[in-house]
Amino acid sequence: MKEEQEAVFALEDGSVFRGRAFGGKATVVGEAVFNTSMTGYQEILTDPSYYGQVVTMTAPQIGNYGIIPGDEESDGPKAAGFVVRELSTVVSNWRATSNLHDFLAEHGIPGIEGVDTRAITKRIRVKGALKSCLSTEGLSDEEALAKANEWSGLEGIDYVKEVTCAETYEWDPESTKSNSFTVAGTNLSKDTASNTKYRVVAFDFGAKWSIFRNLRRHGFEVHVLPANATAKEARALNPDAIFLSNGPGDPSAVTYAHDSVRDLLPDFPVFGICLGHQIISHALGANTYKLKFGHRGGNQPVQNVEQGRVAITAQNHGFASSAEELESCEAVVTEYNLNDGTVSGLRHKDLPVFSVQYHPEGAPGPNDANALFQAFHDLITEAKKRRQG
Repeated sequence: MKEEQEAVFALEDGSVFRGRAFGGKATVVGEAVFNTSMTGYQEILTDPSYYGQVVTMTAPQIGNYGIIPGDEESDGPKAAGFVVRELSTVVSNWRATSNLHDFLAEHGIPGIEGVDTRAITKRIRVKGALKSCLSTEGLSDEEALAKANEWSGLEGIDYVKEVTCAETYEWDPESTKSNSFTVAGTNLSKDTASNTKYRVVAFDFGAKWSIFRNLRRHGFEVHVLPANATAKEARALNPDAIFLSNGPGDPSAVTYAHDSVRDLLPDFPVFGICLGHQIISHALGANTYKLKFGHRGGNQPVQNVEQGRVAITAQNHGFASSAEELESCEAVVTEYNLNDGTVSGLRHKDLPVFSVQYHPEGAPGPNDANALFQAFHDLITEAKKRRQG
């Protein structure tokens, strides 16, 4: 059991929220954002895309199913801090081995509960993503506000280098980490691996492990490269295709990735998601811009204008690609977010290249977009046929 201590959460607009501390004893600064997912707090906390951000959950009670080995999306929490209305004191899940408080305490990530998360969310929606400070170390209101305002922000900062892998490796070569979820011998996943295995080079800009699991399940041999790997290093692995992962921060700051992808686009089928989608945009010559408060949650409606269908998607990003600039760069905008009309997907007019602004693996979130992994496999098959014929 944790000892009850006071915590403070301060926003750059002068708002201060006091509540009960949980997790690690620390003081952090970061961008205050909110996530509307009802479940999946473990996946959210360990998603590298949240590096440098303090996440407020809009669901009223968090932690009630504990921490579950195998559900993490990286080797530990990547969010700077965590804000919830109520931390559940009871853990009820047959797969859980620990609770949320102990998990965050182990990794030194501070949390605050007992605050008005609706008020925090409303401030972010009205004023935009705000600089913030979260402390469980007894800071005064004035000290917390000063630290929030002193933070430089994330625009123009390369956070990818903080979360990418250190060296090249093959993801799960023995298929022990990518098995479909089963209960009592029953397969609860509809994923089916293709009979044809393709080798894909995946650039790790802060990838979630569920992305690699899904690629593996859909017939891919996944070789993961650090974000700063060159096109030459990618070619040396003799890939059938290139995959560009999600990741944190400002896509305009990772110019080395723009260069590598620009070099690879003419020669390989390419699939990008989230930050990978934005990097493709830059590689094609289009810019990105910061959204007011971003899209974070598992309930974002996206319309594919070519297929005439709507999918509910999981998203986590604070930047978007310019539709006008994409259309002047040999790209076709294929999908739009129905909440605000921003770009949610593109394809190249001539090359086997496509990307989406959301997370098709839905961890956490719906599985509406899971078919994109099979679509990637089919795209490679068709590209090979055209080159051979």
